[in-house]
Amino acid sequence: MSVNLFPIDMSKLPPGDRLSIRSLALTSVQVALFGTWILAMIALPIAKYFWGEAALTWGITASVILQVTLVVSIVHQAWGVARTIQAAAIVAILTWLVEAIGTATGLPFGVYHYSALLQPQIAHVPLLIPLAWLMMFPAAWVVAYRIVGRWEGIQFVIVSALAMTAWDLFLDPQMVAWDLWTWAEPEGYFGIPWQNFLGWLLATALITVAVRPRDLPTGSFMLIYLVTWLLETVGLFFFWGLPGPALVGFVGMGSLIWLARQQRRNP
Repeated sequence: MSVNLFPIDMSKLPPGDRLSIRSLALTSVQVALFGTWILAMIALPIAKYFWGEAALTWGITASVILQVTLVVSIVHQAWGVARTIQAAAIVAILTWLVEAIGTATGLPFGVYHYSALLQPQIAHVPLLIPLAWLMMFPAAWVVAYRIVGRWEGIQFVIVSALAMTAWDLFLDPQMVAWDLWTWAEPEGYFGIPWQNFLGWLLATALITVAVRPRDLPTGSFMLIYLVTWLLETVGLFFFWGLPGPALVGFVGMGSLIWLARQQRRNP
């Protein structure tokens, strides 16, 4: 059973986009995952209020697992088992590797280390971190496709990297405030070194090249990117006491969403 969230007149779409748009018809399981992920995100400040800081790690773990399960499920519909496993393995291995190198050497993100709050860890990197990268990559690729109009080329890679890095405008200040990781020299962007964002651009660009994504359902992943943007903006501004990152992240991710919508209207 599938649920068509946004009925669309397929005859009015460019032929190359029709297959992707059809995938807005999420299965009932995917709709349930989508709703549960949103509820888990909304419940974080409530859980913290009643159960304290310890509830944050459980809430973060639950929300990441829910979102990455939803994302992998949608990717599987488009790519099949073998290609999905291959792409997920590439993202997971490369992101763990770059994080392990980063915590050991300070490159490419700057000098930082993870606290012991997120477990288990390998080489001082929580295993949840590669899953967090994986849960946002497909949405970033779709944003880039919507803006650039193709699944390849240097422009696609650059915009994909920008779409991922725009998410980190929210993420890093929030996770530092929750003591999940710490920077040796808290400076630059709300205590986050500027080198970190250069590292994100480089790492996400290289991983995109390694995966070579294409033919993902644009509607579903644009919705995930949009919901992430809204949840992060509202959460940081109203509940987590981080109005600066909330506003900058709102502009950063929001600008890319706006560009994607403009390009969609003017193919």
